[in-house]
Amino acid sequence: MKRGIAKFTYSGEGKLSLGDYPAPKQTWYKNKKDYKRQLRQLATEIDAMQSMMYAHDRYAMLIVFQAMDAAGKDGTIAHVMRGINPHGIKVHSFKRPSEVELDHGFLWRTNLAMPERGRITIFNRSYYEEVLVAKVHPSIVTDVQRIPGEHLKRGMKRLWRARYKAIRDMEAYLHSNGTRVVKFFLNVSKDEQKSRFLARIDEPAKNWKFSEGDVAERKHWGRYMDAYSDCIAATATPECPWYIVPADDKKAMRLMVSTAIAERMRGLDLHYPKVSDDRRAELAHYRKLLQAE
Repeated sequence: MKRGIAKFTYSGEGKLSLGDYPAPKQTWYKNKKDYKRQLRQLATEIDAMQSMMYAHDRYAMLIVFQAMDAAGKDGTIAHVMRGINPHGIKVHSFKRPSEVELDHGFLWRTNLAMPERGRITIFNRSYYEEVLVAKVHPSIVTDVQRIPGEHLKRGMKRLWRARYKAIRDMEAYLHSNGTRVVKFFLNVSKDEQKSRFLARIDEPAKNWKFSEGDVAERKHWGRYMDAYSDCIAATATPECPWYIVPADDKKAMRLMVSTAIAERMRGLDLHYPKVSDDRRAELAHYRKLLQAE
């Protein structure tokens, strides 16, 4: 019961409205058993392609997850990547910047974590925080990030435009060097977020997930949606599009994410290194030696 991911993809063409990306009308799975089967099937395919990508040593993949709190980033990463060889995957979760990180430009700390050729790196939050949280709370820029006053005097609108351009240029640079950037906005509704916050309070096993700050940020929901709309519209390109994935149904969301990753990997010219005739002769020789032991 595979469904197309194309209608949830925004590549920068046409005006963006997050309201145009609601929950899919057709479910992506028949039942829990079918969901697990599809997810396992996709994970097996991604694992096989990643192994080939590692041996090929030409491409890399950067997967970016952005979302409001409780959208399901952690669970999606865990479920989608389950069964894939951990040797070829790294996950980075970016929290509040350290003093060292604040002494560098806003892209510095994430640039240090970019994937090597042949590998997949996942960013659980990313450099996009600098045009999302920082835009909703501009004091982060004016009071914390040590931006020279001459740049602040030019106005915040100009600063955001400059950051969008820096991100586009950086992602274009990655793409031109073989790194495919796959960006997901897990689009949870405000009502569903409320339900998940209540579950974190009501269920003892989830109490550790609850933060008072999460509730405080809900007051800025409208500003966050505007910030997401602005940044997605400004940074989506045909080479590095955004996937705007409805997140109220976690199972459907995970299947959509897995499908998008698999489709992007299928589009790569992946193959195992070709073996020369001389090398084949050498391998045949060593095979005989091993058999003779």
